[in-house]
Amino acid sequence: MQTLSQLPSYSRRKTSRVTSEGVRVYWSCAGRSDVSRIRDLSFGGIFIETHQPQPVGAKAQIDFLVEEGQIRTKAVVRHVEGASGMGLEFSGVAQEDLPRLGALLTRLTRRLGGHLRKLS
Repeated sequence: MQTLSQLPSYSRRKTSRVTSEGVRVYWSCAGRSDVSRIRDLSFGGIFIETHQPQPVGAKAQIDFLVEEGQIRTKAVVRHVEGASGMGLEFSGVAQEDLPRLGALLTRLTRRLGGHLRKLS
């Protein structure tokens, strides 16, 4: 697994996110596994919609269920939004999966009219 380098930013967010309707991931964290929708995605992380978010600092394995092919990442829970979900920062993406992650972000960006959006 390779650690992702991130671009500097004036906010805490280091990479732009794209909304990701219809994208699902299989995730496992702290002994729990589930398939969930994601709210948004960037090269730096993901927000997973779940009624049972895991604690901040917990380590997770995420496998994307997408047409671009297999994308496997390791991540760390960075924030929890009540019972609506959790934000995770990627801590590693398999080298061979980076192009597929890029292709997924490109597809989602095109669906939004060609823009990566800074979400607050």
